[in-house]
Amino acid sequence: MIGYIFLMVSSTLPRRTLPENHCTPLNLTSESNQKTESNVAIFWDLDNKPPKSFPPYDAATKLKLAAHRFGFVKYMIAYANHHAFSYVPPSIRAQRRDTRASNELETMGAIKPDEPYICRVCGRRFYSNERRINHFKQIHEREQTKRLNKIESARGKKRVDMVAKYSMKMDKYKYAAKDILIPKVGYGLADELKRAGFWVRMVPDKPQAADVALRNQMVDMMDRRTVECLVLVSDDSDFVEVLKEAKLRCLKTVVVGDCNEGALKRTADAAFSWQEIMMGKAKKEAVSVVGKWKDRNVLQRLEWNFDPETEKKLYCDEIDGEKSDLELFRSDESGSLLEEEENDGKWWELEK
Repeated sequence: MIGYIFLMVSSTLPRRTLPENHCTPLNLTSESNQKTESNVAIFWDLDNKPPKSFPPYDAATKLKLAAHRFGFVKYMIAYANHHAFSYVPPSIRAQRRDTRASNELETMGAIKPDEPYICRVCGRRFYSNERRINHFKQIHEREQTKRLNKIESARGKKRVDMVAKYSMKMDKYKYAAKDILIPKVGYGLADELKRAGFWVRMVPDKPQAADVALRNQMVDMMDRRTVECLVLVSDDSDFVEVLKEAKLRCLKTVVVGDCNEGALKRTADAAFSWQEIMMGKAKKEAVSVVGKWKDRNVLQRLEWNFDPETEKKLYCDEIDGEKSDLELFRSDESGSLLEEEENDGKWWELEK
């Protein structure tokens, strides 16, 4: 009888089920198959880390190639104030002085170029760089101004047709003007970054304006869960709290800067210098870094973590199930005894 009671109670007890987020080998394989590549966002603090020693377009392209090793580069954003765009590095100034001096010597006939100068718009050759510049300004620059005026005055479908008609000529002029004409302000930093695919924004000339705008943009992307990896180009320690917040939200963080012992590189998951980016060393090391991240994620999923709320809920469910089964058994036993008493009659009455 006792064995029968034990079997009946144990069969009616609820089974202890694992939580839904419990990691099993099946869950590991399914999650890895669902998403193989993470979205990456590049945030560039131009006020703190402009590409002084390298051409802007080459630096932006190398940075994008290195970040692509961490996943799909979805966003490329750069913030700076007016001073960063108007600043000219000393190397660019020295190069302009040398070009101006050589142009004067060529005009006087003191020196002759080894090869003729070629206009990249029409292909015409010149044996003096000064003549090529004058030719470009008198003909091609005027043509570009006329095209822009026509597009500006047009409306509706006519404007769209004109943009499509002149797009190739306008792009050709921009690429040629970059090497021939000297920008009036700065050295073309914004245009070169835009050509590389960056979204460049100028902030007001206020203290920490670019840092505040960059932090707000990073937090907004973390709130919307649009990226899984953040690449920050800066040496400013004010971004330490943002990186810590990103790591708490299980995002990977990468810092690009020249300060080897800075707080940013100590906080981030990976760090590279500009020299490593330009030499292609960061592009190779990123593969091993991503491999270590994947191994760490697998180990974290295999670890057993104690969750008080989940354990309490499961324990309470078991206790409630045991109580309900015991009460059911007691009610059945008492009911059978009452039925026997009713059938046998009152105990003090004698059988006739």
